[in-house]
Order: sequence, then structure tokens, then C-alpha cells
Amino acid sequence: MSPEFPRPQTGSEYVLTLSCPDSSGLVHAVSGFLVRNSGNILESQQFDDRLQGRFFMRVHFDVSDPNAGLENLRYRFGPVAEAYGISWTLREASTPTRTLIMVSKFGHCLNDLLFRRRTGGLNIEIPAIVSNHRDFESLAESYGVPFHHIPVTRETKPEAEARLLELVRELEIDLVVLARYMQVLSDDLCKELEGMAINIHHSFLPSFKGARPYEQAYDRGVKLVGATAHYVTPELDEGQIIEQDVVRVDHSLDPGELVTVGRDVEAQVLAHAVKWHSESRVMVEGNRTVVFR
Repeated sequence: MSPEFPRPQTGSEYVLTLSCPDSSGLVHAVSGFLVRNSGNILESQQFDDRLQGRFFMRVHFDVSDPNAGLENLRYRFGPVAEAYGISWTLREASTPTRTLIMVSKFGHCLNDLLFRRRTGGLNIEIPAIVSNHRDFESLAESYGVPFHHIPVTRETKPEAEARLLELVRELEIDLVVLARYMQVLSDDLCKELEGMAINIHHSFLPSFKGARPYEQAYDRGVKLVGATAHYVTPELDEGQIIEQDVVRVDHSLDPGELVTVGRDVEAQVLAHAVKWHSESRVMVEGNRTVVFR
């Protein structure tokens, strides 16, 4: 199936992201670098955090010089970064993010990501799906994605996480997505995946914990149903937030209907987070994120 969305041109479009202490001349320095390397800005966003004295920028640009490849551009930007104390990344805009998806027994987020990938809504590759159950093995097969069943018990958890890390390294994974994967990752694994793992959960936490949060929410007569996508950290469900959304509900919805609404929100919020991460639109700063949407 052909993509429904235009793709960046291979070998000619790049994304530069940077953060550094705020100072005068930063935009001029970046613009000068682009001019010297036949760069043409396609999209530029910046944020000056006056409270913290930090500057953030994302530039999507193309180049007309065939000799200005990725490695040359990285080499040439080095002196600019050093002069201003810049932390930065530079990547080809067309390169898909190699994404491993983890799932348990709720498949709405997995199905949504697979569909968006197939129709071109996400610039990602999915080399593997990992699950502690076999419920969605046939779904993975229908999309032609290898499925890895890795059962997890209290006794086998270290071996299961070791196997997961093997896959991450063997498949050269850039991003791990916990698409309603209902297992708590160990602190060691969270540290290994720092900055490259995204989780999704309903936004009833911390009020309604446990396996049946929507029933608890129904009993309390909630008026908002929402979801949060965040980076995975050792502090459970407290990683840097990438995206959140809510939908207003009322007394007419029973617990099952609340679940349906919640699943829709979860799928959309997670898709946004994956898209923005894969397009280098998310920059982590301490406990917060700067998201250039």
C-alpha cells in the first residue's frame, strides 16, 4: 500500500535539533552554518526558556550541494556547537525510526500504530513485536511483522528482560514502545532504555489504581477520560511527559463505554508521541520536555 503522506527526500533533507545556554547570536550561527552548506530551511522552530536560561531549536532543511552529506554536515557543525556549548543531533529526515512494540492483552494501541505505519502516517520501521502473551501473534503476521513471545513470571523476569535487550541490540532498535504492555520494567532495564522507550497509560493515576480503573472511575462519576504518553524511567509512570489529552464524558456512559472512549484517547495520544519522537520533535530537559509540534 502506498503512503498517504509525503516523505522527505532521501539524502537531501535533514533535521538539526539543539539545546544550549541562551546567548546572543545563536540563530545567526545556525543560519550561517546552513548558508555555508547550501542549506534551505523548510521548517524552523525555537523556544527560549527564560526561567532556565536555555535555548532550544529544531530546523528541518534541505541541501543542494551533493557533497554535503550527513557526516560532512556533522563535521562542519562541530565548531559551531563547541563555540556555543550546544548539545545537538543531526539526522536524515527520511530515515525511519526502528521501533520495537511491546504489548500484552489490549491491542488497540498496537493495531493503531501498525495501521498508521502501513498508511504512511508514521515514519517508522517495526522489525519486531514483543509480547508476554500470544493474543496478537496473528495480527503481527497479517502486517508481516515478526512476533516474539517472551513469557514473564516473577522467576523468569531477568531472563525475559535479557532477551528483550538482545532483540533491541540485534535489531538496532531506536525506540521501544510500550503499547499497553502490562509488566513493570526493572530499574536496570529502564536505565538501559533511557530516552528511547515510551509508555502509554490512562490519566486516572494516581486516583484509580489497579486492574479495573474505569470501573472505579464510573463509580466516582468522572467527567473526563484521558491518557498520558511519557518516557520510561525507573520511577513508575513518572517519566517526562510527551503528550496528554482528555475527552469529556457524562453519566450516560457505562463502564464498558468509558473503556472504549479511553482506548481511543490512548491510541491517539501514543501515536502523537511516537510521531513526534521519530521526527526529532521532542527534547528532554530535566523532568520536562520541549515538544515542537
